[in-house]
Amino acid sequence: MKALIQRVSSASVTVDGKTVGNIGVGLCVFLGIGHDDTEKDVEWLSEKLINLRVFEDNDGKMNLSLRDVDGEMLIISQFTLYGDCRAGRRPSFANAALPAKAEPLYKSFISNVERKGIIAASGVFGADMKVSLLNDGPVTFMLESPAA
Repeated sequence: MKALIQRVSSASVTVDGKTVGNIGVGLCVFLGIGHDDTEKDVEWLSEKLINLRVFEDNDGKMNLSLRDVDGEMLIISQFTLYGDCRAGRRPSFANAALPAKAEPLYKSFISNVERKGIIAASGVFGADMKVSLLNDGPVTFMLESPAA
């Protein structure tokens, strides 16, 4: 499982011109699911993101977590994180999970974050989404769950 995360002052996602999710201060998470991913990856990555210290303390150091700042999370499904561009001119998505596997894990990830007490908003799996965000910093990280 891969996550491209951005620390944001605000973020929102629209589908067909309607806002379906928005947050204030927090993390915008673009979530990619690979064909080998399981609930173990969901648990590991959600725990990691909630406790990752990427928010500044009073001294300007990245020392606070999403939980520490009462932050929120906007979670967007993003199969293109598994795009392999090394060969040819068109990305291969062979390592991305098929929708029948990816969608339940995506929904499980959202539920897992909410069960941990974090307000979570999301996009619509498989939809053509427009994401707007105000990256704070800018701060952007790429995380990947451990290999099975």
